[in-house]
Amino acid sequence: MAAREREQRFAHRMSDSEALMWNVEKDPWLNPSGAALTILDKPLDMDHFLQTMRAAVVGLPRLHERVVPGIGRLATPVWVPDAEFDLGFHVRHVRLPKPGTERQLFDLASTLYQEPFERTRPLWRYVVIDGLRGGRSALWSIVHHVVADGIGQMRMAELYQQLSPDDPPPPDVDLDAVIAESVAAHVPHQLGGDLGESVFESTVGAVGHLARRQLGLARRVAGEFAAWPADPGRAVETVSDVVTAAKTTVGGAIGSGDDVPGGSPLWVRRSRHRHLEAVRTSLQQLKATSKRIDASVNDLFLAGMVEGAVRYHADRGVEVDAFNTSFVLSTRNDKAVGGNSFTPVPVQVPGGPMPFEERIADIHVRLAEKREALSHGGGMGALAGVVNLLPTSVVTRAARARAAHVDFATSNLRGAPFTLYIAGARILEMLPMGPVAGTACNATGISYDGGFGIGLFVDPIAIEEPGDFRDAVDEAFRDLVKL
Repeated sequence: MAAREREQRFAHRMSDSEALMWNVEKDPWLNPSGAALTILDKPLDMDHFLQTMRAAVVGLPRLHERVVPGIGRLATPVWVPDAEFDLGFHVRHVRLPKPGTERQLFDLASTLYQEPFERTRPLWRYVVIDGLRGGRSALWSIVHHVVADGIGQMRMAELYQQLSPDDPPPPDVDLDAVIAESVAAHVPHQLGGDLGESVFESTVGAVGHLARRQLGLARRVAGEFAAWPADPGRAVETVSDVVTAAKTTVGGAIGSGDDVPGGSPLWVRRSRHRHLEAVRTSLQQLKATSKRIDASVNDLFLAGMVEGAVRYHADRGVEVDAFNTSFVLSTRNDKAVGGNSFTPVPVQVPGGPMPFEERIADIHVRLAEKREALSHGGGMGALAGVVNLLPTSVVTRAARARAAHVDFATSNLRGAPFTLYIAGARILEMLPMGPVAGTACNATGISYDGGFGIGLFVDPIAIEEPGDFRDAVDEAFRDLVKL
């Protein structure tokens, strides 16, 4: 594929919104990163895959760079080459125990996700998984959100995907020599040992960066700090308002303009535990339905999720006035690999029973209004610089409180409309594991080769019967495509 010809959208220093995601991850409940499970028709050729990944690490330097914190909170973290890079740490090979069921695979994927990143190493991990029933295998992958958003990560995946099962691997490279050269070119950044940068360079760079981030941010935060001792409640309120205004990934905060308080009375508890379920449907049928009723696939996706949630609660005799949800609005206008350009948008939707077409029409209007409002400014990075200057403990507490009101977050990714291969094995399907980040569930859909796979990544403490929730969502989508 042509991924190596794409522009690379990687800066030396994190943006304010990326730094915010990096900081809040210190609370595992708020992990902003997503993962993916790619299911293959047979075991891939490991020699082929490793040779491909060595070339990918060379072609995409961010894969061998680590994060170095800024000095205090004056500047966002920077990226420097990892002099101790070890490909074997980032690419692993395991085998499922017999009988190799899909449930075993999903449980392993959930366990792998809950292992925290080693924050002194490059921020990605791949695990090749053999032993899946039917002679199949899988590739589990995770790339930290500060490296790239969902679209940026899908473009990164082009580095190891092929158009034919017979495509040879790229020419082998001397990875150690390339990294040594990269480290030598960044000597000033290595002088500080674990700090990464020399004190002089770091301080000068931080001060310069602070000036470019608007000096007014510092004055604003200083004023808030001064008021907190006299009014302790103001600290949480201030950060909560800022997190809401910034619409960060840490919960897709629900704003104050909702019709009713909303929210599921069943899904009130939260934890850091994760559980994966999957729903599959036909992209062609979704498109046919969307065309007939003049709605987008995004409208149908959210409508199917809401209908599934309504049915799950109805089966338990529970009425919900409204569900608090969010969707990801991409703000990309490039074809670059990597980087972040998105805004999580809160949207409240009716929680009672209604005809499917009426629900879709209602959601269509609500999403259009949200997109129109976002087109006039604001978004992910609007006030992230302010938040980054506040104590992390205060930010995470406020973010948790906001995320606790979100029933589920949604995202929709567009994959290749044709068949792809990895090291000789055909990709059967892709299942996303979107960031739950303090909500009850993340539902991310991805289209690929005529199919549409939905990864339901659930907090099982919030949704105590995730299998029943999957069944309700699956039934909703079956009825949806019949329209």
